[in-house]
Amino acid sequence: MRIISGLNWVGTRTLSYLDEAGVSLILLTKVLRGIFKRPFPLRLTIQQMEEIGVRSLPVVIITAIFTGAVLALQTYSGFKRFGAEGLVGTVVALSMTRELGPVLASIMVAGRVGSSMAAELGTMRVTEQIDALITMATDPIHYLVVPRFVAAFIMLPFLVVFADLLGIIGGYFVAVNVLGTSSTIYINRTLQYLEFSDVSVGIIKAAVFGMIIALIGCQMGFYTEGGAEGVGRATTKAVVGASILILISNYFLTALLF
Repeated sequence: MRIISGLNWVGTRTLSYLDEAGVSLILLTKVLRGIFKRPFPLRLTIQQMEEIGVRSLPVVIITAIFTGAVLALQTYSGFKRFGAEGLVGTVVALSMTRELGPVLASIMVAGRVGSSMAAELGTMRVTEQIDALITMATDPIHYLVVPRFVAAFIMLPFLVVFADLLGIIGGYFVAVNVLGTSSTIYINRTLQYLEFSDVSVGIIKAAVFGMIIALIGCQMGFYTEGGAEGVGRATTKAVVGASILILISNYFLTALLF
């Protein structure tokens, strides 16, 4: 009986995940069609760009600076054993631009923005505001989801570039002012080994992660059920789901682009 119960649980969870994936694909299709539908909701998109980009700067700044600082500390202590302290700047720059900048910034934005999207749209769903839009012949996906999707797609690359720069600066401060590394060596090694492709791949990742954050956050909110308790569940699922998908997609993007 335990085996049957276990198989039943696995089958139920698998079907649930497949159902969620199907809903995500359908919503993505509708959003992509809605982007080209006229009139485009420009004002709402600009508002969401401010919400996603500008208001996420504080958390991205703190995350990036201290990530670069920790990288400098860790790589210096390891490279010192081999007399390669001069490569600290290289490791910090490559790590931030290729992986840590896009991934950590996107996860932090998912926690802040993805939860906000799910809570806002979920509240609109349980209070029947979305149904009211439909009765007024307004497409709720075009009005509510498209601006968030486009804004996240545009703003995440900017946030990641900002995070890359601040991470390198944070590593520079620790390496030069705390560990005593030559500032000239740090800068020269960073510029010598850092290529445009390293930065561009991080930007591509950021754009994909932005779409994931907006899609999952809007999906969980748009299809919320169960009143206030359902809004809480949707918010949690939006953050967890977006974070997991960011980590999974990061592997496939890395394997594809590098």
